[in-house]
Amino acid sequence: MTDSKVKTVDKKIDVYERQAVLYDEIYASQGKDYQEEARQIHNVIDSHKRSDGSQLLDVGCGTGGHFPFLSKWYKVEGLDLDGHMLAVAKRRFPDISFHQGDMANFNLENQFDAVTCLFSAIGYTKKAESMQKSIVNMAKHVNPGGVLVVEPWFSPDQWTVGRPSAVFVDKPDLKIARVNISEQRDNVSVINFHILVATPGKVEEFTELHELGLFTKEQYLRGFEMAGLKVEHDPKGITGRGLYIGLKS
Repeated sequence: MTDSKVKTVDKKIDVYERQAVLYDEIYASQGKDYQEEARQIHNVIDSHKRSDGSQLLDVGCGTGGHFPFLSKWYKVEGLDLDGHMLAVAKRRFPDISFHQGDMANFNLENQFDAVTCLFSAIGYTKKAESMQKSIVNMAKHVNPGGVLVVEPWFSPDQWTVGRPSAVFVDKPDLKIARVNISEQRDNVSVINFHILVATPGKVEEFTELHELGLFTKEQYLRGFEMAGLKVEHDPKGITGRGLYIGLKS
């Protein structure tokens, strides 16, 4: 975990740009539509927030896939713990401000009309106490009348151990196979991706380990209560995982 000091990211690392492109291809093969998701996110924010401004902070922004579309309605900024991902985001969107920090303790010393934490990034906190601390900290960055929107990871009763999963990309000069078996350790889901990538004249193989906390609805609601927000739970959300929408009075 990082300290509360927020660092401006300006590194340029080609290998991570390439990896981001691969993941864009994987998400596209799964039907991920950043433009449509951004439209739905805007509808949620617009129907709940009472503040007059249009400042938006996306926490756990990764490479900023939603930003070209959210910029239609908001002045967006991004924050992530991973400096490599932020370097890619900065290359893609040089006019947008990006910050490196931990969602549990970052301090930007200003507030926003909307703070979002999407794509189940909240799950990377792993423990309920850390998740709730992160919600409280994000809420501190919300203007009065503004909203905090959190897209959760799976709950314990939604997670099935031992289930095989696979994603394939089949293009003329790019083939990707990503497979895994769902695992669990205590209240943490464990996903060890095995990835094969074939490009002209070359095949590469690598693994990626992801660990995300399995939190209950009650634990999420408790986090919003601790933050002093009026919370609403949408069980469907924008991708089927649900949304928690907190309004700051």
